[in-house]
Amino acid sequence: MGLVRAWRLVSFIVRFAASLLLTFLGLLAITFFIGRIVPIDPVLAVVGDRAPRAVYEAARLKMGLDQPQIVQFIQYVGAVLSGDLGLSVSSGRPVVQDLAEVFPATLEMATLGIAIGVLLGVPMGVEAAAHRNSFGDQIIRVVGLAGYAVPAFWLGLVGLALFYARLQWVAGPGRLDVFYDGIVEPVTGLLLVDSLLAGETEIFWNAVSHILLPAAILGFFSLAYISRMTRSLMLDQLGQEYVTTARVKGVSERLVIWRHAFRPILVPLITVIGLSYASLIEGSVMIETIFSWPGIGNYLTTALLNADMAAVLGATLVIGGVFIAINKVCDGLYRVFDPRSR
Repeated sequence: MGLVRAWRLVSFIVRFAASLLLTFLGLLAITFFIGRIVPIDPVLAVVGDRAPRAVYEAARLKMGLDQPQIVQFIQYVGAVLSGDLGLSVSSGRPVVQDLAEVFPATLEMATLGIAIGVLLGVPMGVEAAAHRNSFGDQIIRVVGLAGYAVPAFWLGLVGLALFYARLQWVAGPGRLDVFYDGIVEPVTGLLLVDSLLAGETEIFWNAVSHILLPAAILGFFSLAYISRMTRSLMLDQLGQEYVTTARVKGVSERLVIWRHAFRPILVPLITVIGLSYASLIEGSVMIETIFSWPGIGNYLTTALLNADMAAVLGATLVIGGVFIAINKVCDGLYRVFDPRSR
């Protein structure tokens, strides 16, 4: 029996590693060929459009662009696996170093956003389904519809004008006030965590004041999606016979909703939350631009404007890797909440 369990564990690890490797290789292939079909010459981005022909050719040879596509792809995979994503034309530094600095800012804001979306969206969706067609259900559905219809840039600008410029409830654009820059030594890259580790409570609350509005806006969009999906999943469960049986047996309505009907939707709800979280990380470009947030979205926008393909492909690769990681985490959680998947 012990050998069977050990074999199953080894088999699962091998399958998991093979799936992860193949998915990542597919992501590498996509980013590589995107870099080859876009109408941007990576050599000109490095040497400039006024460089002599000899300089251009020397740079082209150094970058390996004279090699066949399959050779270039193998070299690209080898460079990525060794942690080399190239040099950024915009910053003049390795792309890996740039991404290590900007990604934690996006991760911090997106994490707070998904926390708001889950803590508010799930109960709202459950209550809307439990009291279908009530006034509260209509309000929650309108909120969900607004999350799909309202443009992110408009909501960001209105939020800044109202809560920052008019009411002064929150701090303005940026991650921190200028005179606090450089005081906290980066440890995790997450400013809220690093400021607490350093014992700088004043900087912590200043960072909270800066992140609150953009995170709340991201949380609103996440809440809209999660509440609508939770409502839909709950309505399907509340119409099942086992729920009717529980009610006939005299089980309280609260237990019927949260124990009998809610538990079966945990597995699909994990997928909903995971996709929403990944979307916040990937889709925070507009919010980061409006709030001058030094995250990966702002970095990617700057790289696109400067035709910095190394930075663009590096940021795209990181975002794709986040999607892969979140999907794998969701697969692991399935096994925790649904014994049948084991």
